Amino acid sequence: MKLKYNKADDVLMIELNNKSIDYAEQSGDLIVHFSPKREAVLLEILDASQFFKKAAKTLPAKLMKDIFPQASVVHRIK
Repeated sequence: MKLKYNKADDVLMIELNNKSIDYAEQSGDLIVHFSPKREAVLLEILDASQFFKKAAKTLPAKLMKDIFPQASVVHRIK
């Protein structure tokens, strides 16, 4: 898995594997790119900073820590 963040566009891209991309589907600020066999290949989170602010308010701290173990501090944003 590879993560790339484009600060200028505030887009987080999460490459799940290196399979070829056939098509994409968008739901709100999330775009999922799929292989010809309907396997998720790439996730794009638009307005990523806002997405994570909302996630930090909604998700339990333990879950955030499980999702992002490399973060030294997980806290809620008010």
